Amino acid sequence: MSAHVRQVADGTHLVHGGNTNWVILTDGDAVTLVDTGYPGDRGLLLDSLAAVGSSPEAVAAVLITHAHNDHLGSAEYLRAAHGTPVLLHEAEVPHARRDFLQQVSVGTVLRNAWRPGVLPWTVHVLRNGGTEQHPVTSPAPFPADGPLDLPGRPVPVHTPGHTDGHCAYHLPDAGVVISGDALVSGHAVSRVGGPQLLPDMFHHDRVRAVASLDVLAGLEGDLLLPGHGPAHRGPVKDAAAQARERAF
Repeated sequence: MSAHVRQVADGTHLVHGGNTNWVILTDGDAVTLVDTGYPGDRGLLLDSLAAVGSSPEAVAAVLITHAHNDHLGSAEYLRAAHGTPVLLHEAEVPHARRDFLQQVSVGTVLRNAWRPGVLPWTVHVLRNGGTEQHPVTSPAPFPADGPLDLPGRPVPVHTPGHTDGHCAYHLPDAGVVISGDALVSGHAVSRVGGPQLLPDMFHHDRVRAVASLDVLAGLEGDLLLPGHGPAHRGPVKDAAAQARERAF
């Protein structure tokens, strides 16, 4: 299996790994990596960096949308092996250290095993290290408000609900919103395509997750890069509105 790397805008690449996406923002030789896939996606992650002409040593920082295992997978590897800073919203920093865990439980998954797609997805999770814990030893909060001084100049946008410290990343000049799991366009256990919230069992606080759609709707952009599913083109505010309609 190889990672599917697609350039979706200048200096912006969406990578489809094992049921989870990550984003590579390039500026010359340096890159910003947004999320890292499952622990079992490490080979795909390294291949994707090579595919855009980069390397682990050139990653200026890893930005994490949220500290679930399918997004945090290789963050600690990059930090330990290459000294790469791992940055998150301040509310997500203790989650990345595994001071606590806001993730769907095994029991909840088993109670939903009758739903279409849940069993194949569970097998994939197990095979890709989704139940392993790879805490980040020294995660750090964003150093400042506004655009980060990193390739792509991403702007963190707090979108809580999926987890308390979930963040999207806005690229205003490119009209891009990296939405993580606050707004997706598909998932292995979803029977529909297009803008949507993840199924309820995945959210720590569904009420806040729905409210965060309004935050995303306020961002200017016409390209949505979700944590799951394909890139979605069209006004981000319309995608958020469609997801809200589907949530009720």
